[in-house]
Amino acid sequence: MPKYLIYISIIVPSILICLGVVLYLFQEKLIFYPDKLSEKHIFKFNQPFKEHFINTPDGEKINTLHFTVENPKGIIFYHHGNAGSMEHWGQKSIDFTSRGYDVFMYDYRGFGKSTGKIKNEKMLYKDALLLYKFLSKGYKSNQIIFYGISLGSGIAVKLAHEIAPKKIILETPYFNFYDVSKYHYPYLPNSILLHYQFKTNKWLPEIQEPIHLIHGTEDETVPYFMAEQLERLGSHIDLCTIKNGSHNNLNTFSKYQAYLDEILK
Repeated sequence: MPKYLIYISIIVPSILICLGVVLYLFQEKLIFYPDKLSEKHIFKFNQPFKEHFINTPDGEKINTLHFTVENPKGIIFYHHGNAGSMEHWGQKSIDFTSRGYDVFMYDYRGFGKSTGKIKNEKMLYKDALLLYKFLSKGYKSNQIIFYGISLGSGIAVKLAHEIAPKKIILETPYFNFYDVSKYHYPYLPNSILLHYQFKTNKWLPEIQEPIHLIHGTEDETVPYFMAEQLERLGSHIDLCTIKNGSHNNLNTFSKYQAYLDEILK
């Protein structure tokens, strides 16, 4: 066998093994990209809001923002993506307050002013449930709409599987997290290495409430075909396709705004 083939047969597997080790040991750093904020940071938005810290059973604090309008139609429980903080995501609230809805959003552990670290998928679900219980003190279940974008879509779906909201809206949702990792890292044994599953496809068909999906055809982070797969899981699932939309710009399209008008009327 030529020497270069021997080198290739050694180097390529070694690289894959190293990538696998990195993926296994440092998943949180590869999945979550938080922006940290000082606890003294002052949020500034051009609409009324209140800030709360919710204490978790294990001694951490989850930072939340509650945007309000007069005589709300209901409230949007917003689960954001895998990067940034509410300093950025809070700007999205105008899409809902302008349509007469209050908005409740939060930063995951280690994001923004929230303390602690994300250690596993179950922790994210427990925190979401804790926040729902806090929210339900002021709103009835038939007033609460779950909204999940990107990473948050899986959290919103799991919570909706446990507690029925009025409806669910998912922006750039994935079929499940394993499929996303396989899409980006096709040569790694993701089923063995990946701690995070977010099995949207498992939970979605068992939810009875209306489900609305919004996805762009040019999404390179979560490919559009995953939304098509989700739509086929049930007749109660509707997909709004944003032609030429990517992963982070859907609310800049008139079709997105028109779709929100329709489903939030």
